[in-house]
Amino acid sequence: MCASRPVTENLDTKEFIMSVTELEKHSPADSLANIRLTDADAHIDPPHHFWKEYLPAHLRDLAPVIEEGEEHDWVVFEGKRRPLFILNNQAGRSDRNYKAKGKLAELHQTSTPAQRLADMDRDGVTTAILFGGGPLGTSNSELYIESFRAYNRFLADFCAADPKRLVGVAYLPMRDVNETVSLLREAIALGHRSVNMPAFPQAADGISTSAKAGNIQMAAGAALAGDPSSTDFYWQPVFEPLWREIVDNDIAVTFHLGGRLPRFGEPQHFLPDLLMSKLAMAEPVAMAIFGGLFDRFPTMRWGIIESGVGWMSWATDYMDKTWEKQRFWSGCDIKNPPSHYMDANIWGSFIHDRTGVLNRNLPGGRNIMWSSDYPHSETCWPNSRGSIAHDMQDIPLDDVRQIVDLRARSFFRVD
Repeated sequence: MCASRPVTENLDTKEFIMSVTELEKHSPADSLANIRLTDADAHIDPPHHFWKEYLPAHLRDLAPVIEEGEEHDWVVFEGKRRPLFILNNQAGRSDRNYKAKGKLAELHQTSTPAQRLADMDRDGVTTAILFGGGPLGTSNSELYIESFRAYNRFLADFCAADPKRLVGVAYLPMRDVNETVSLLREAIALGHRSVNMPAFPQAADGISTSAKAGNIQMAAGAALAGDPSSTDFYWQPVFEPLWREIVDNDIAVTFHLGGRLPRFGEPQHFLPDLLMSKLAMAEPVAMAIFGGLFDRFPTMRWGIIESGVGWMSWATDYMDKTWEKQRFWSGCDIKNPPSHYMDANIWGSFIHDRTGVLNRNLPGGRNIMWSSDYPHSETCWPNSRGSIAHDMQDIPLDDVRQIVDLRARSFFRVD
């Protein structure tokens, strides 16, 4: 039976970068080379001109424009010029040639459905869950909210090219509950079945935040992080109309590295920040669990995306033991130990995480999903199956199928 046949691909460098064609040539029918891949975190890289096409007509002249430069191009927006940041588009580039700033001509071309599907075929990926792209980092409140709508419309049109293979995640703000519920309903009407939200509630203006990173405009950073210093918490009653709408419509909720923002393009900070951006996702999850949110909404699904997963089983064990000792004086009267909610309500995605795979049967470590992070600088594209073979060595194929395919399809409700 398949369950008894583990993945045992050689881990030397040659095998690690083995192409899909080579894997299929040398592998039996029930091997890793023939397992369907559903990428739980790929990124859409919209063409820079899409804002002028999807924003309301009266706002289109406010959209950013690209000016060509000598060493790098410039983004001109709201009277300011900043270098074109390209670290989030390094697919196919040698590690030694990574760069933070560059020109449009240097970008890996992935802005059309045809280009995206071709790259998925090259990597052996059947379905990609698509994140990224909005909103605009603006202090103009109307433009800010309309940029969420514009991106969600663009995303729906992009995925319509092949909805079984391209599955978009709509983006929502969280500065006002009623506003967010309205935008959620619009996203559902567009066909979206999952939404990405800030890790913490936003300030009332949607822009001010204590989460700041030099190469991320404050408003754009607030869309990922919200305000970590906020005195509002997602478990509070004021947010219940949103959670009720989400549960009633069977929508998956995701948070994408918003616990802490890496200082992209700042070499002295980037590597330690990247690590902490993963681990920091424990905070919004723990706040929701200890606040009793999942007692009130026991079927709600939260996904912490690009967070890595090896730490999740440790965090679960720690939360259980801490809750047992501290719950009485702290008044934390949740109905079950934290591990119950980690297994029932929390999913996580990883790019390369052998530790997380080995912890897959521990409490808190069970709902893990593979991703490629295409086309960002951490991506394993176009060698995803080689990367998977490394992480899945000696893992039963039935478990591998759950991790690289079935679990993501269940979480995101992919047909």
